[in-house]
Order: sequence, then structure tokens, then C-alpha cells
Amino acid sequence: MTAPVDLIPESDADWIADFLTKYWGAPTIVARGEVIEAASLSGFRAVDRDGTLKGFASYRIEDDALQIVTLDSFFEGGGTGQALVARVLFEAREKGCSKVWLVTTNDNLHALRFYQRRGFRIVAVYPGAMDAARKLKPEIPAIGANGIPIRDEIELEMCL
Repeated sequence: MTAPVDLIPESDADWIADFLTKYWGAPTIVARGEVIEAASLSGFRAVDRDGTLKGFASYRIEDDALQIVTLDSFFEGGGTGQALVARVLFEAREKGCSKVWLVTTNDNLHALRFYQRRGFRIVAVYPGAMDAARKLKPEIPAIGANGIPIRDEIELEMCL
């Protein structure tokens, strides 16, 4: 059974910053040349009935577009990621957004597969963007998942 999804309370900001530092290199995210303080954003979390955190997603809204900044679910195949995306899409519609978008890297085949299965489309590829991103966030590794060099940003979006 998928864990219920609710708002991330402000009290979780330190935990999320620590998690992002441990698994993503720093509590900041770089997307399209911008440094984003991810732990301070609005978002949702999935917490089991026993209090175990199963995943979280953070977002920001600019103009009429919602950007998914982070999404991490800790148990693949359990439906947590899907539940978080569904809640983010609901939020975007409630706020009157016309689209939801995100950026991932070329090595993140899991994310590319996950988002496309949920209706997101690749709308842009930024070749070499990760060289510039490393100047803003040196913690970004050169080699990512499956031994793939991390070179490019890939932007996906869903029109609402």
C-alpha cells in the first residue's frame, strides 16, 4: 500500500537538507544555470502509518508553471513516486498552472523512464550544461548512474 502524501512541515527542512547533502551532494540543486535552495521549498512527503518517510518532492511556481525541483522515493516500485507526482500535478492545477516541468541529467535513465511513463515529454536538451552547473555546485560528479558521464540537462514537461 502506498504511504499517504501530505505537506512537508517546516520542521522537516533540516532533515531534507541533510538527505540532499548525503545523496545529492549538497542541499542546493542546479537547474538551467540557477542555484535553488531545495530544502526551503514547498513540497509533499509520503509517510507510512508507522512514521517511516518513504519519499518527498519539492517544487516552486513561477508565472503559470510549476517546477518539480526534487523528487525522491526510497522504495522503487512501491507507488510512492507516482503518488508524489499525482499530488504535485493536483497542486499545479489548483494553483492555475498551465504546465509542470523539471530538469534531470542525461545519466538519470530511471527519471527519464519514470516521468515519460506519467505523460511528461522531453522538450529540451542542454548539451554541456553540467560543466557550467559544476561551477555553481562542485559536488556534482562527472560520472553518474550506470557509469554514464554526466554532461547534459534534459528538460521534461507536462501541459495541463
